[in-house]
Amino acid sequence: MPMPPDIHTGGCQCGAVRFRITGELRDASICHCRMCQKAFGAYYAPLVSTRGALLEWTRGEPKRFRSSNVVRRGFCGDCGTPLTYEAPDGVAVAAGAFDDPSGLAPWVQYGVEGKLPYVDTLPALPQRRTEQDEAAAAFLADVVSCQHPDHDTAVWPPR
Repeated sequence: MPMPPDIHTGGCQCGAVRFRITGELRDASICHCRMCQKAFGAYYAPLVSTRGALLEWTRGEPKRFRSSNVVRRGFCGDCGTPLTYEAPDGVAVAAGAFDDPSGLAPWVQYGVEGKLPYVDTLPALPQRRTEQDEAAAAFLADVVSCQHPDHDTAVWPPR
């Protein structure tokens, strides 16, 4: 009996754009180039190639910005979540946009000429859980998330 194909789902923070990828994902990476830093508003961009798999938009579709003569970047037009890196050799999806990114560990780093000098020292920084931040306890007690849950929903936002 054949094994069912891998199915991966995800979407933007507000839920306006959702995707499903059917097939094995085995090409996750991090890019440190300045263009990726700006596109993600972060120190680097974690991306997962969809080459060899089927990417479908199940709710909405990203808006796109042409960041160079060969690359378009998809993002949610409502909340701004970075979603895709679209190049002639295929589409990569932002790792953090997956409902479960835990199995998408990167295996290579690109654009290391743009790597910020402190990125490799981040694991050595002191760590604390959100609930351990006593100074923010009152603020956190009042937080109500409007973020889409990490699974598909028939309707969003809820009525």
